[in-house]
Amino acid sequence: MIRALLVLMFAAAILFSASVYWLKLPPFYQNKTATIEPMGEREVAYTVEEVVGGLEVPWGIVFTSDSRMLVSERPGRIRMVENGSAGWRIAAKPLHIFPEVSTGGEEGLMSLALHPNYAQNKFVYASYAYERSGDMFVKIVRFTDAGESAENITTIIDNIPAAQYHAGCELSFGPDGKLYITTGDAIDRDLAQDMDSLAGKILRINDDGSVPSDNPFSGSPIWSYGHRNPQGISWDGEGNLYSTEHGPSGFDGAGGGDEVNRIVKGGNYGWPLVSHEKTREGTIASIALYTPAEAPASALVYSGKVFPQFKNNLFFGALRGEGLWRVQFDPSNPDSVRGQEKLFDGEYGRIREVTEGRDGFIYFTTSNRDGRGSAARNDDRVFRIIPREE
Repeated sequence: MIRALLVLMFAAAILFSASVYWLKLPPFYQNKTATIEPMGEREVAYTVEEVVGGLEVPWGIVFTSDSRMLVSERPGRIRMVENGSAGWRIAAKPLHIFPEVSTGGEEGLMSLALHPNYAQNKFVYASYAYERSGDMFVKIVRFTDAGESAENITTIIDNIPAAQYHAGCELSFGPDGKLYITTGDAIDRDLAQDMDSLAGKILRINDDGSVPSDNPFSGSPIWSYGHRNPQGISWDGEGNLYSTEHGPSGFDGAGGGDEVNRIVKGGNYGWPLVSHEKTREGTIASIALYTPAEAPASALVYSGKVFPQFKNNLFFGALRGEGLWRVQFDPSNPDSVRGQEKLFDGEYGRIREVTEGRDGFIYFTTSNRDGRGSAARNDDRVFRIIPREE
């Protein structure tokens, strides 16, 4: 009953192609928590090109080869997208459809991740929400990519509390070979501080779902806690883990307060004890804050492979903010933002996933068919940022 009331309160609160660009680095748009330091200006020329369109709320992308990617669609389909003589094309038949996926709100089939040894074992991991006996949960499954189908589907971890809002859920293997999972608070804010619940956390497990012996809380998959709805995680070249997180939506606190956090082992990130710019002893403050809300939906710390100027910069897609943010950390302090800017403000609509392809290009997806956007022709689409040919 309480959860149903919270859902109604949340719903009431939310009621209230290729282009060429010259990107100047810096100056940046100033963020409330960042001190902008003059660094001179450089110009980076790049082109944004459409890779493929006609998708339905694509959530995650993984590249299984130089010419093949898997894309998860929120209704439960895993699409194969292949690059042939005619360019990138969506295969007519999905690799797999998960029939039990729940899609009543923001939840659905969400993230994908490849096992670090995918080339040998062909293991792919997926997260999705489903209902059981009137309650909603997120489960993480592993399957074998057989080329035209998904085989040997195995549940790795289950019973992660979820709701139509605040279900998370991002998957990524860290440089330590462990699988990290972001979880939302399932619109029950107190669960984020409850160490007996997997909601409102970042989890860390072995590839088979077991708990690593060096996790901060003995026998628990919890790596960090006090999160509201984190939907992006990525590591820089020095092994620092960063996450993006949705702040309050009005029904559970003053709107805004979206965050970028550096995640440390066993850290408490404060929700719901603190939010926005407030601090409290024993909690870790965000390193970047966004009010009004941007609704960060992903995270990529870029390697610098094609654009060396972007090395160790964090990119994230903004749903509500309808853009792609680039955040530059201070090289001498991983807990400090040196500057940032918002790209493509309103040009492509709601942007969700951002990831790096094997080619070093930056790929991002739109989420304009999710019920909150205005779908353009051929939405939803995958784009990529490539160097401009001189």
